[in-house]
Formats: sequence, C-alpha cells, structure tokens
Amino acid sequence: MNADSLPTDSAEAVGCPRLRVGGFEPLTTIEWDGHLSAVVFLQGCPWRCRYCHNSELTPLTAPGVTPWVDILRRLDARLGFIDAVIFSGGEPTAQSELPLALRQVAEMGFKVALHTNGYDPARLDVALDTGAVDFVAMDIKAPFADYALITQVPASGVAARDSARLLISSGIPHEFRTTFHPALLQHQHLRQIARELADLGASRWVVQLFRAEGCPVRWLRESIALPATVPDPLRSELRAIIPGFDVRGDDL
Repeated sequence: MNADSLPTDSAEAVGCPRLRVGGFEPLTTIEWDGHLSAVVFLQGCPWRCRYCHNSELTPLTAPGVTPWVDILRRLDARLGFIDAVIFSGGEPTAQSELPLALRQVAEMGFKVALHTNGYDPARLDVALDTGAVDFVAMDIKAPFADYALITQVPASGVAARDSARLLISSGIPHEFRTTFHPALLQHQHLRQIARELADLGASRWVVQLFRAEGCPVRWLRESIALPATVPDPLRSELRAIIPGFDVRGDDL
C-alpha cells in the first residue's frame, strides 16, 4: 500500500473508519532495540492501572483523535527513515480494527510491534493471527492473583495469564515487562512474578522503572522518592528463574 494513492481523505478509504488514534511519535530509538520506530498510540483501555503514564489515552473517545488515513500518509513519508512501527496505547487490542491496521502497516514494508496488557486473550489471538506482528511487549502488572491491586478490575489476572500463555505459544518474539513502584510491589512480588512466568515457559522478562509523568495518582507520583531498587542478589535470584531477566532504568 502507498498512502499517497488513497482515493480520499477519509478513514473509510483504508477500511478503518472507527480506529481512534490518540497520538503519534514519529521517531523513537528506545522502544524496540535495533529499530528506528514510529509509535502509534491507540485510544482506549478497559483497565485503570494506578501508575499509568498514558492516562489521557484511557477513554475510548477523546477530543483530537487523528484519522487513520493521516497516520498512513505520515508513515509513508517516513519510509526509508524508519523501519518499524509500534502500536501502543492505551490498549491497542481494545479496538476491533487493529488487525486490519497491523496488516496495512506491514504491507507498507515496516516491521510491526505490538504493546499490550493482554486484557482479552481472544482479541490478542486475532491480532497475532494476522501474521503482521514481528514483536510483542506484554505488561505483567503483578502476580496474577494480585492484578486488581494495579488494574482496579476484578479477575483481570485470569485474562492476563491466558494472554501470556497464548503469546509464549505463538512463537512470535516477545518480552514481558513489569513496572516496579515500591509502594505497589515489593521484592517478594517480583519473585512470585518470575516463578509464574517461568511456569508458563517465559524466557524474557524486564523490570522497568515507574514513570511519574502522566500518572494520575498524586501519592504515587510523590512517593517515588522511596527506594526503587532491585539489589544485585535479587537480580541474580530472578535471573536464575528466568535467564532472560533484565532491569531497565538507571535508577533501578
């Protein structure tokens, strides 16, 4: 597909009239190792994670939504400058037109990555089944039994476990990511997450630093002065459980 050849300026022209794009980052070098990427932020998320740094993307409807056809044209203009596109959010799989959008971007010649929280295994399965996704980063919020402490949605850990199992079995390159805020998770929670992921067959897991920017909860923003560390002995312990364990962020 060449976006310049689209016949009209409407999203209907490319088959995604209801795709809600809440933001666009034309270039990032840190979101996908080894790739120069653009990021498409899709609107809407059914969870209400306390530390969310993109809380403005939580509502499915919001002012300033960008038509999908405009995003395609911007991506087309960047062919040769970037090699990949990341679909993030919000929660991308909350939008039913995501699979078509994934295929369209892949057909333009880009590598495609998907960021997801795995809230709905069936929707994730449809996205992965497009054959357009080259990499997936899935958030793991907490030990599965404790998910509601973060998401504020009962039984959300059940769906997350099923999605993690689905992702591992898909064969698509992926990593699991956990945001660590010491007021929400303790070191014993990290040990439990490691064991649960290992039991599912995970080989790559990253703990990353809480970001105060965009977080809607004031006390979480202010309490980050608490020591957010993963001591070397604990790192070794977690790496013994999942060899592909890593810590992301200079302050961790």
